Amino acid sequence: MSARPVALSATPESSLARTGVLLMLLGMLMFALNDVMGKWLVSTYSVGQVVFVRSIAALIVLAPFLWFSGPKKVMQVDRPFMQLARVAASTAEIFAFYFAVVYLPLADVMTYWLAAPIYVAAISPLVLKEPVGWRRWSAIIVGFIGVVIALEPSSQALTPQAIISILGSMTFALMLLLGRSLRGTPDTTLVFWQIVGAGLAGAGSLYFDWKPVSPRDLVLLGVLGVVAMLAHMLVNRALKMADAATVAPLQYTLLFWAIVFGWLVFGDVPRLPMLIGSGFIVASGLFIFFREQQLKRQGRIKEEPVEAIVTGSGDPV
Repeated sequence: MSARPVALSATPESSLARTGVLLMLLGMLMFALNDVMGKWLVSTYSVGQVVFVRSIAALIVLAPFLWFSGPKKVMQVDRPFMQLARVAASTAEIFAFYFAVVYLPLADVMTYWLAAPIYVAAISPLVLKEPVGWRRWSAIIVGFIGVVIALEPSSQALTPQAIISILGSMTFALMLLLGRSLRGTPDTTLVFWQIVGAGLAGAGSLYFDWKPVSPRDLVLLGVLGVVAMLAHMLVNRALKMADAATVAPLQYTLLFWAIVFGWLVFGDVPRLPMLIGSGFIVASGLFIFFREQQLKRQGRIKEEPVEAIVTGSGDPV
């Protein structure tokens, strides 16, 4: 008898939180599927060609939102040099991601990219003058140890592609830092110029390496951009429906999907050092996140929007 009143007395907030969790999980699954399609396509077509067509598809999806918010607002860019730096970092990160997944398993690349929030926490005191206490510094060190374990510096796993992957994740961290300094810029504006920058870079490479696209792959290239935009919409909606502390940690399910799809689709068996290193990285990232949430509640650091941890393939936002 006692179970029925409990079920019936569920608050609207708890219902919204459950919906937010489901949306976040679905968004992460869509990002993972997007990464799989990206890895599949760059095995046949150049990175620039994939990025170009993907950007066109993403712009088509974004067009109604641009029209609704007003095209003039998109063109009115505050702090243009900072915006340009963010677009450059985002474009470099996208190309690095696609280049990395050509040669490395998805799980390896995702492990390196998940270290980006750790780099942000380490650089924030220098760039944004944000204080970092000994607890977060300890977590940062643990995260760096995880990166070293995953890289296996003394083995053949330390390849130029792995190094490019690490550099790409650092560029992603730089993009996140620049995004923090552009908090006043509407999301639509950030997204639009980010897609335009990637599309222009992709277009610039078409002259050197363009291959005829089969009808099937043309559909996949279009879906690549559409799925990425839809995934971001799901993530953004999840962050609005539920507390960040509830849904943001679910972004680490990307690693689970990367392992599963890498194994099922590409036959990539996860390396033990990668699994151990990813455990260090995820634990470090989660500690840093929850510690920052605690400090925000105490008013010791500034409140700011939570940014999704997404890969280059899943990122036009």
